[in-house]
Amino acid sequence: MAISKSLEIRSGGICELCSNNQSVIEFTVSPKEDKIENQVAICSVCEENLGNKNARDHWQCLASSIWSQEPVVQVLSYRLLLGMKDQTWAMNILEMVDLDEDLIQWAASFYESASVHMDSYGNVLESGDNVVLTQSLKVKGTNFTVSKGTVVKKIRLVANNMDQIEGKINDQVIVILTQFVKKN
Repeated sequence: MAISKSLEIRSGGICELCSNNQSVIEFTVSPKEDKIENQVAICSVCEENLGNKNARDHWQCLASSIWSQEPVVQVLSYRLLLGMKDQTWAMNILEMVDLDEDLIQWAASFYESASVHMDSYGNVLESGDNVVLTQSLKVKGTNFTVSKGTVVKKIRLVANNMDQIEGKINDQVIVILTQFVKKN
């Protein structure tokens, strides 16, 4: 798809993800409409690698694009990093970024379409909910235990795993099993 004049002007004719190549594709970030505020100008190399989470050398560019002034570029960068969060480098970038919750939900919506997360009492959990821990939990990979009754604010749902959520405790993003939480 040819790039609109306004998108070409915004991007300066350069890919908004890698900043290395000429932008040639107008990529609309779902589930939004085809409007400039929902579109990213990308190059053919980025388009070819969109589904390739093993293209680590190429996707290192997301460490820069996630800080773009354009919310849609932040969303696409965050979404791509979410798809690679099993890789340490991608998770490190995600942990450094503090985007608005609306942008995070937009980015994660791509992965959440089919899953329903429920707490230990059967209540449906959604991104942004607050939960309370129903038992003390030893956090793997750290030297602390989280007490029963701890409130975890603004959780995020783990894509493609209905048994896990993410929350920030002691300034660290951790994965929590839904069987140990109650919706607050």
